[in-house]
Amino acid sequence: MAGRLQPVLAGVVTALVGFASSFTVVLAGLRAVGADPAQAASGLLTLCVASGACAVWLGLRHRLPLAIAWSTPGAALLVATGPVPGGWPAAVGAFLLTGLLIIAAGLIPALGRAVAAIPAPVASAMLAGVLLPLCTAPVRALVEVPRLAGPVVLVWLLLHRFARRWAVPGALAVAVVAIALTTSGPARLDVAPVVALTVPTWTLPAVVGLALPLFLVTMAAQNVPGTAVLAGYGYRAPLGSALRVTGLATTLGASAGGHAVNLAAITAALAAGPDAHPDPDRRWIASVTAGIGMALLGLGAGVATALVLLSPPVLVEAVAGLALLAALAGAVSAAVAQPDTREAAVVTLVVTASGVSLLGIGGAFWGLVAGCLMLLLFRRPPAAPPADPDGRPEVGPDLAVSHRPG
Repeated sequence: MAGRLQPVLAGVVTALVGFASSFTVVLAGLRAVGADPAQAASGLLTLCVASGACAVWLGLRHRLPLAIAWSTPGAALLVATGPVPGGWPAAVGAFLLTGLLIIAAGLIPALGRAVAAIPAPVASAMLAGVLLPLCTAPVRALVEVPRLAGPVVLVWLLLHRFARRWAVPGALAVAVVAIALTTSGPARLDVAPVVALTVPTWTLPAVVGLALPLFLVTMAAQNVPGTAVLAGYGYRAPLGSALRVTGLATTLGASAGGHAVNLAAITAALAAGPDAHPDPDRRWIASVTAGIGMALLGLGAGVATALVLLSPPVLVEAVAGLALLAALAGAVSAAVAQPDTREAAVVTLVVTASGVSLLGIGGAFWGLVAGCLMLLLFRRPPAAPPADPDGRPEVGPDLAVSHRPG
């Protein structure tokens, strides 16, 4: 009986950790690009149901622990981008286009290879620039609302040391208690599940400044690492199938406010690792259970949105920033790992994090452009072979032998 329950319990933990650790990032992102409270709650509900449905379908079809999640880096990108020309309908149009691009990547291998061809340091630096503004929120919160933020950060530190997977959920629980103790009235928001549909529109700034960076961030920071995590546990992920399914779910959920769903990267190990089940062939049960749990947690999207509206905005951003610190550390490490591309990566990070908007297009796109231009302009030519003292190029031993007189 214990063996049968183990993957189910692992799936429940995966769903709880996945939801609690980053739903604040999602709500902050949707609100940043123009969603009202009802539309933000609808988006969170849609993402929960869409990711849950994808996890159940893919897990049952492939019998693999394919955990599915919303794009947390994508939500951080929404925060960094802010309002786009055309408002919320244009943002919804960008979500829909992102879904179509993900489907195309699953159908056309060349598109996936083109995304993979973006230099990894530049892509990582763009992600780091997107995450950096949110990750500074805990510092701002400690200054602006110290009585609320202090206990949140302290609990996060303690749990990060002794029970890392529960650090963000624990910090969120403390934030909820702090909000409840300091709020002088009930939330005036319908907390029942709601689906608010929006007719999408398309503007060039939203397509170039939001849809394309959202697609790239989702692919580079979620789908690719997600396959790597699975490979680390001995699974070969059916990437094409996963892209087609999650892309279709993103496309269908766009009008209800869902920005993107994808392979899980952060919580993938909870369902694919040995803690889910000693037998690798039984771990798919954990990802399917997590999918069901995520869909059910979506029913609380209205409550989650009401909670966010009751709290000081900087406190919500602080919890989101704590959730993204590990992702920021990984992105910065990958960005500056290679000395030859370090300067281009730093330029990408700085331009992206600056939040500049040119021609209505946000900093993430311009950061990517700046980094790629730096690589092209300052690419060093291959080093010439060293010369010997008499000025002739030094040759390898095989070549030297071939030039010896016979």
